[in-house]
Amino acid sequence: MAIFAHQNAVMFQHCDPAGIVFYPRYFEMINAVVETFFDAVVGWSFNQMHVVERMGVPMGRIQSDFHAPTRLGDVMEWSFAFARVGGASADFTLQGRCGGQDRLTVRGTLVLVHLDQMKAQRWPQAVREILVNYSEETV
Repeated sequence: MAIFAHQNAVMFQHCDPAGIVFYPRYFEMINAVVETFFDAVVGWSFNQMHVVERMGVPMGRIQSDFHAPTRLGDVMEWSFAFARVGGASADFTLQGRCGGQDRLTVRGTLVLVHLDQMKAQRWPQAVREILVNYSEETV
């Protein structure tokens, strides 16, 4: 099983007045990891997906556990993999760390949706094969 790794610096825009990441900003970082994965690994940029093909991968579910605060200037180290790949959805686990210390664990479900119909669609076979390569289990 492959695991996708991504890093981002914690910037002033991510923080509250105390200089720690304001929790809603983690969700923006999570989306950035997902978007980067689809562009860099799958070869399906959000521009191609959303604008050209009118498809999207919204969160059907998301759960987060916060372990420790993250501060301005820290570098988030993300590891992203799928726990299950279904016909039109995929469950994932995303771990955020700084310097080897757990900061948050996220479990969620992405659903492939046709944006004009707002209905779930089956993963294209080529995309599904890549997701399976980054998964622990396949349905």
